[in-house]
Amino acid sequence: MAVRITWIGHASVKISGSAATVYIDPWKVRVKDHADIILLTHDHYDHYSEPDIKALMTPSTRVVAPMSTPLVTDRIAAGKSISIRDVTVRAVPAYNMGKAFHPKANGWVGYVIIMDGTTVYHPGDTDRIPEMKGLSVDVALIPVGGTYTMDAREASEVLTDIKAAHAIPIHYGDIVGSRRDAETFAGMCACDVHVLNPGESLDIG
Repeated sequence: MAVRITWIGHASVKISGSAATVYIDPWKVRVKDHADIILLTHDHYDHYSEPDIKALMTPSTRVVAPMSTPLVTDRIAAGKSISIRDVTVRAVPAYNMGKAFHPKANGWVGYVIIMDGTTVYHPGDTDRIPEMKGLSVDVALIPVGGTYTMDAREASEVLTDIKAAHAIPIHYGDIVGSRRDAETFAGMCACDVHVLNPGESLDIG
């Protein structure tokens, strides 16, 4: 079965397949939906939105995050993995280098998700960091908006560190960055880059 990746907007992404419906950093979700798994990268308001999380939750929803809050059911740290509903989730480091918005000491994360044989990488709010090297995925969801994360140039350099068949630029268009950043990124990459509009999807597999 194909895995469908939907860019909600900003850093918010939905991944759906036969095993589960996964939301990463749900924020400003404008459609009525439910999530089997919610992955949170850190607790900034545009990534940890209690109203959006509660709107997506059912009694069986698992909420995975590197921090403890009343809504988090499974706390995870970089380097650790968890398996939920035939979905494998591995937390990976996410932090800034040379700016203070996302310190490494906070232990915030990105995720590598494997569902239906497809591997998806959501780096979280991060710069290009050494821990990315050697990663091989089917789809990389790459922040390009700059200021708080990588900009388009640095994001394109990440794709020299990792192997990705497809890339989707994220973390732009709200708060920071614009579609021009996404298009600049697309023009600098050798892999297939899909610049989506909010709500648009890419099917893989």
